[in-house]
Amino acid sequence: MNHQNRIWISRQGNRHSVAREETISAKIARLTNRLQARRARRAQPATGFVSQPEPRTLGSFAKGRQLCAGNFLFAGHLAEARDTLIWDIDMPSRAFEETLNGFTWLDDLAAVGDLKSRQKAQAWLMAWIERYGSGSGAGWTPDLTGRRVIRWINHALFLLNNLPSEDSDRFFASMGQQVSFLSKRWKVASPGLPRFEALTGLIYAGLALSGMDHLVKPAMDALAKECTAQIDDQGGIPTRSPEELLEVFTLLTWAAAALAEAGRMAPEAHKAAIDRIAPTLRSLRHADGGLARFHSGGRGTEGRLDHALAASGIRAKTRKGLSMGFARLQAGRTSIVIDASAPPKGEFSANAHASTFAMELTSGRRPLIVNCGCGAGFGEDWQRAGRATPSHSTLGIEGYSSARLGTAGYIGGQKRELLTQGAKDVLLESSSGLENIHFHGGHDGYRESHGLTHVRELDLSQDGRVLIGEDTLMTLTDPDKQKFDAAMDQVKLQGIRFQLRFHLHPDVDAALDMGGKAVSLALRSGEIWVFRQNGSHGISLEPSVYLEKDRIKPRATKQIVLSGRVMEYAARISWTLSKTQDTPTAVRDLQMDEPDFDM
Repeated sequence: MNHQNRIWISRQGNRHSVAREETISAKIARLTNRLQARRARRAQPATGFVSQPEPRTLGSFAKGRQLCAGNFLFAGHLAEARDTLIWDIDMPSRAFEETLNGFTWLDDLAAVGDLKSRQKAQAWLMAWIERYGSGSGAGWTPDLTGRRVIRWINHALFLLNNLPSEDSDRFFASMGQQVSFLSKRWKVASPGLPRFEALTGLIYAGLALSGMDHLVKPAMDALAKECTAQIDDQGGIPTRSPEELLEVFTLLTWAAAALAEAGRMAPEAHKAAIDRIAPTLRSLRHADGGLARFHSGGRGTEGRLDHALAASGIRAKTRKGLSMGFARLQAGRTSIVIDASAPPKGEFSANAHASTFAMELTSGRRPLIVNCGCGAGFGEDWQRAGRATPSHSTLGIEGYSSARLGTAGYIGGQKRELLTQGAKDVLLESSSGLENIHFHGGHDGYRESHGLTHVRELDLSQDGRVLIGEDTLMTLTDPDKQKFDAAMDQVKLQGIRFQLRFHLHPDVDAALDMGGKAVSLALRSGEIWVFRQNGSHGISLEPSVYLEKDRIKPRATKQIVLSGRVMEYAARISWTLSKTQDTPTAVRDLQMDEPDFDM
């Protein structure tokens, strides 16, 4: 994404940055959490484990080695501090501090599993208890406490091995305190993922720790109610974030497995939620095993999606029709996921993107067409830029997004920008014939501002080698024509400028071809794709970015841009993306990705 695009994106909606503010209710909640944490110190300490659960959280060996070397990469920030307690690091952001307090880094140290990694884990664990066990610090929220308790239980053998008895006693005393806190405060966790984390932590603790069995039944019943309230008939959640849905699914499968191992059955609503989510996640899974990147969600940790689906024991295929508002086209080695619904609304839009009709395409195990992704880890400007329509592979009117950013709302005590004036009516049609798989939809995200409706048609051949697309901006009614005429008057009849963007994965080697009339796209697998446009619109290859949560800076990449002006009541752009004839149908993609030390 070039500098000019960043500027206008950051100025959309309210033209001022949204400062981090805390509401009175959030301050009260924080103080109440701290007070309850201190009271919980009087709770009966756990005396040991009733059973030793198998670790279900997956860590990264490479990240664990980095932690042992003193490189702390969390929430887009890298801190380098050798031989330093993790709690002595200057916290560069609230997200960084919360990640540390959630103890997910224990998964990575346990993945290494040697003496050095265990000693690091034990030292940082004991330092947390000493420093924050009184109820201070950012970690005393229901969701972070639930996340932390799960890790402490999962990796108990790793943590307690050769630990002095007095430290072991402090560990169990802290566990008793945290479980008591969870039992009193889980209800104040925000609905959705935070509450699922809190309740799953409570179930884990009730099953694993001695004297905590009485907490299991109430937590089971509460989790079942959350499943009914938060997971819809499509197996989706209100935020429509694929990665967040994976997190929820993982927690539910963990809880169900822990209950089964203890001789208990998860409630029907709990099991039904898992059954609904599994086919939805399969529909949101690209051919390479990664998740589609929409609404602030990333691709997910490598292998985690497939591991979660396998652990669930559900063999359901991809869902027919929409899955959490997304459409899927798949043939041969090609998978396409399209955001085919209106964006999330209200409080659930705090991390949502203006991405209606944006698409991602993967060929085999190689992503080709992508969206820029979530920029939250790189600062407020990048976060806003990543949410705007130009950061997605779809058509947009210059200077506008299909949903506007700007209305302030308080989510989790923080002032956040919500989406407003987004697409309300999204009409869809899809079919599968002998020759192609068809998607046809229209949305009204630009109807209020310009009187224009965006219509997108996609046809994927049955062998997955050819994608034919057509994007149209058009007026549908007389009032729409009046709005379009007014918009034309504002630009002195020079036409409404638009761009059709296709952001490319950083590993794609792109070059203008055929005298600037096409773009050739080479994948590391050896596949060659060619993008062509069937018309007189300007085609260019411009800078873009690929935003990943586990990096300290955006990755440079490119985007194909078709530019034009709407001069009349309809403007149509036709294009094709196809494999070259000499690209074989079956590709042995054996090339290994080179290690990336840039993080």
